[in-house]
Amino acid sequence: MDTQTRHALKQDGFAEATASSLDWLQTNRSSVIKLTVLVVVIAVVATVAAIVYNTRSAKADDLFGQAMDIYNTPLQAPGQPAVPNQTNYKTAADRAKAANPLFVQVADQYNLLGTGKNAAYFAGLTYMDLNQTASAEKELQQAGGAHDSGIASLAKMALAGLYRQTGRDSQAVDLYNEVIQHPTAAVSASAAKLELAGYYESSNPALAKKLYAEIKDQDKGTAAAQIATQKLAGGK
Repeated sequence: MDTQTRHALKQDGFAEATASSLDWLQTNRSSVIKLTVLVVVIAVVATVAAIVYNTRSAKADDLFGQAMDIYNTPLQAPGQPAVPNQTNYKTAADRAKAANPLFVQVADQYNLLGTGKNAAYFAGLTYMDLNQTASAEKELQQAGGAHDSGIASLAKMALAGLYRQTGRDSQAVDLYNEVIQHPTAAVSASAAKLELAGYYESSNPALAKKLYAEIKDQDKGTAAAQIATQKLAGGK
């Protein structure tokens, strides 16, 4: 078969394929249009969603940063002159009162974001500083359900402390044990076990001693082991 013949056959094959494709497109025109529109809509929705998410994340981060700046402001010591060009707080309650509304705003408006869960944790802490235990409990429970296991464990430890303050010791013990069973980088099993042992010091000294001994033997060389050793030796 000469080159010219092969070229002609290729042209005929291409023409036939093209005609077949055009026939299919004509027959399925409505479906093709719908599919094309759907793809475009999905792309637009995805782009808009990304823009909205990034905008909300940036706003949440900004408000959270403002709240943390306040929360981390050193307290003014008695007799110490006020720092120029800076809001000064004489007590933890004063500082918490200033930071709390921002933490609550972020926790409420951006509760689906990680920043919102972080804010809920600090909202709970500031409510505790203000002795508003009901509000503190609500925020800490929200943070305790965070996808971030670290912030969730911190919230559970704070909530356990709140339960102890309000006479709900059994709930506190349950939370300590939960963290012990599921430790995180933020709260180790030993840290939670120290709190649990501290709780048992008055109600069950033998169990407290047992827990301190476990920490001493299992976590040698750590700060937790040093504290446990001091406790076993009768230190404070």
